[in-house]
Order: sequence, then structure tokens, then C-alpha cells
Amino acid sequence: MVEWTEFERATIQDIFSKMDYESVGHNALARCLVVYPWTQRYFAKFGNLYNAAAIMGNPLVAAHGAVVLHGLDRAVKNMDNIKATYAELSVLHSEKLHVDPDNFRLLADCLTIVVASKLGTGFTADVQAAFQKFLAVVASALTKQYH
Repeated sequence: MVEWTEFERATIQDIFSKMDYESVGHNALARCLVVYPWTQRYFAKFGNLYNAAAIMGNPLVAAHGAVVLHGLDRAVKNMDNIKATYAELSVLHSEKLHVDPDNFRLLADCLTIVVASKLGTGFTADVQAAFQKFLAVVASALTKQYH
């Protein structure tokens, strides 16, 4: 079980309470698909992902990015039991979708960049550490079936 400081809990809750899920989710997923093009293989049904402009303009990328961020809400609301919160989603991604577990880390990195750009100077080293700890715990919970 992960132990959270009061600062970490408050920081994560504050970030998500102010987040524009549609914009941040779209930008984070699109960034991941552009910067790490091999991740596109999981989104073949999304249509045109041939270049950055096509990815940014793809409504399915935007929609799925929002779904991902809304999914993180579950972890924010269940910070003391993230592993159990994502048990079914972990099985889906590992057994049905066969997602490479490293892709969760790549998406987390892209999400960190997008959130940092939104928060600006408010994204201090302590805020970044709390946010990345949270994303690492979520990524670990999503990949538990691979271990």
C-alpha cells in the first residue's frame, strides 16, 4: 500500500479539481501518439493518425483522452486503494488489448508535460513529485497483471 502525505493528497485533488479534462486529455494522448508513434498500434480503429496534424484533429483521440482523464478520477477518489480500483481495467488492458505496460509510463510523462504547461509556475518541484508519484502508482496498478 502506498502512503500519501497530506500535501500529496491535497495537491492531487487540487490539480484534478481545476483540470479541463477534455483539453488536457486530448493534448496528452495526442502528444503520446506523436512523440511515440509505435503507441498508435493500439488505436487502429481511430482512422487517420498519419501525422501530428491528423492526430491533433482526430475527434476519437480527443474523446479517448478525456476518457483516460476521467478514469484517473477513480484513482483520485480511491487513493488508498488504487490497485483494487483498477483491477478490471488492468485485466482489460493486459489480456484483451495486450497493451505494452511501458505505454502507461509514456502517457504519464506526456500528461505531466501538459499539466505542467497548464499550471506554469504553480508546477513546482514538490507539485511535480506528488503528481508523478500519483501517476506512477496508477501505472503500476494498471500493469499489475503483467508481473
